[in-house]
Amino acid sequence: LVEINIDELSVLAPLHNPANLQGIRAAKQAFPDIPHVAVFDTAFHQTLAPAAYTYAIDRELAEAHRVRRYGFHGTSHKFVSEAAAHFVGRDLTDLRQIVFHLGNGASVTAIRGGRSVDTSMGLTPLEGLVMGTRSGDLDPAVLIHLARRAGQSIDDLDDLLNRRSGLRGLAGVSDMRDLVARRDAGDAAASLAFDVYIHRLRAYAGAYLAQLGGVDIISFTAGVGENSAAVRAEALATLGFAGVQIDPDRNAARGRGIRVISTDSSPVTVLVVPTNEELEIARQTLRATQG
Repeated sequence: LVEINIDELSVLAPLHNPANLQGIRAAKQAFPDIPHVAVFDTAFHQTLAPAAYTYAIDRELAEAHRVRRYGFHGTSHKFVSEAAAHFVGRDLTDLRQIVFHLGNGASVTAIRGGRSVDTSMGLTPLEGLVMGTRSGDLDPAVLIHLARRAGQSIDDLDDLLNRRSGLRGLAGVSDMRDLVARRDAGDAAASLAFDVYIHRLRAYAGAYLAQLGGVDIISFTAGVGENSAAVRAEALATLGFAGVQIDPDRNAARGRGIRVISTDSSPVTVLVVPTNEELEIARQTLRATQG
């Protein structure tokens, strides 16, 4: 039944579900006599309130087709928020956190007391931040316009938003390292793409500050979040009013473990936290199999 559901939902996550389903089937064939557990990265976001997960469309139609915001990257957001609380030596339940998971796919989550209260991805992993090849937030009328005026089919639009948008659509490259190198070399398209990317990060940071009523810890994780000092610095450059103070030397320094990149006097602690989704999946699997 789980395999059938994952297969049916591949249309909502075409970059993820098909490959993961192949792994599940291979594992079950190779290890038929042991329990298998599917850990969904939407699970962490099941604490969202109705006001946060409900789309303002016809209610009966939405309910009939299970259209709502689900959120993704939950295993990462859960792992990072718990690791951050442990690192600073504070009780998870006392903290307001914002976690930026910035990789080829990117999302940000507002977390209060260890529970997700808002997140940038929605029904699918397309909503929210600008990503490597995905558009993020978009006026839905853009799709109607392209269908009517450019003759784009449903499959054309799916391919456009999932594979030919984001940084690749704007600048021709999806890797942030390549984009920054081109920007630094004077490439105008790369410079605009970087600015669009940062603009969206700041917009969500501001929104989640408002949702949480302030923040105690901001963490960056995943490939871009852990490795791009430029992205981290620019994303938080306007948040001094909220108590965010970045130490340029700490931010520029490279390291492999959890590290602080804010100043000692910063009211908000800013961290780089290497994610470990595999470990989080293993922990959840162990809990499920042990009852």
